[in-house]
Amino acid sequence: MISTTLLSVVLAASASLVVGQEATGTFPPTPLASKTFASPSALPYKVDTDVGLVRGLQTGYNICNSTTEGPTSLCQTSYFNSAEDFCIWAPKDPNSIVGNIEGEMVAWCSKPGHGTRLIPAGALTGLQFIKTPDYVQAVGFIDQVAINIAADDWGGEMDPHGADLRGNPMGGVLFSTAFGGGEPKQVIEWHNFIGGHRFCFKACDPASPNAAHYCEHIFDRIGCDYNIPNAAKDGVFESCLGDNQDFPGIYTENGVVMTYTQPAESLGSISTMPYQPKVPASSQCSTFVSSAVYTGLPSAAATAPAAGTTKPASGAAAGTGSTPAASGSKTVSGAAAGATGAAGNGASASGVMVGSVLGLVGAVFAGVFLS
Repeated sequence: MISTTLLSVVLAASASLVVGQEATGTFPPTPLASKTFASPSALPYKVDTDVGLVRGLQTGYNICNSTTEGPTSLCQTSYFNSAEDFCIWAPKDPNSIVGNIEGEMVAWCSKPGHGTRLIPAGALTGLQFIKTPDYVQAVGFIDQVAINIAADDWGGEMDPHGADLRGNPMGGVLFSTAFGGGEPKQVIEWHNFIGGHRFCFKACDPASPNAAHYCEHIFDRIGCDYNIPNAAKDGVFESCLGDNQDFPGIYTENGVVMTYTQPAESLGSISTMPYQPKVPASSQCSTFVSSAVYTGLPSAAATAPAAGTTKPASGAAAGTGSTPAASGSKTVSGAAAGATGAAGNGASASGVMVGSVLGLVGAVFAGVFLS
């Protein structure tokens, strides 16, 4: 016969455990963009150690080396050094939709040695890398299926802020040697759009007073062409010097400086824009052969679109993370997607916790019944 007292104790304990694991907040005590590290060697195992928040725990880790490098790496420490040596954020699981997992992205790099996943050989089909007085940027064309993005996904945006200030990905940090000194320096302000078989990544000089403006994070719905204006071409690999762009969202009309305000996603898709972005001048461009530069990369595990999907034409999007303007289709919003992801991650984390507790309760009940 089951002891009523024993059952009461078990149920009370399990209920207390479930309540204790529920999310109790949204914002961290310290935003990701306020966490600074002198070098990669100064990183903790996880940059994001917050618990009890809506989006759950950091997916990966930040101490990365030869033991973590490979196709299952969950490294969330990224590097952005040159046309030959850079990383982008991409999913850990195949056929992923970027907007659903922006907070869980991991680093995929063009060169071994960072403890990350490696962009498969041949996946990059074009790249323009530009160094300007205030930032470095890369705009590229890629077989996104090879880096676990669904073939027909138009993507989203990653940056060190996010709606809840934990960043996308949560705990993701960036270092670069592009700003002098020889040693990797932490880049505080950056943004990365990926989707539609294109990507763009800009890392702003941490010494620049305008870093937060050039690497703005509030225009997540208008993609690469407006956040990182460029003249990149599929099939061409080049590295250049360039002028600074206008701050994202700032443009001149009839001699008057204007500021664009991105509409709320609740108002529907963005089908028209009041301006065309100005592509900054570039110079001293040198081209290179990708196979001669991107050596040591693994073969692509999968390069064909998943069944039932179609690959968007390269460059069809007005900007990575947006649908063609003519289609009027809904643009993936990093903020909105982050909110969706937050709910999803939170639900997932809570589900695991509740499931574990219920499993414990079940085991106790089984023991009681069988005793």
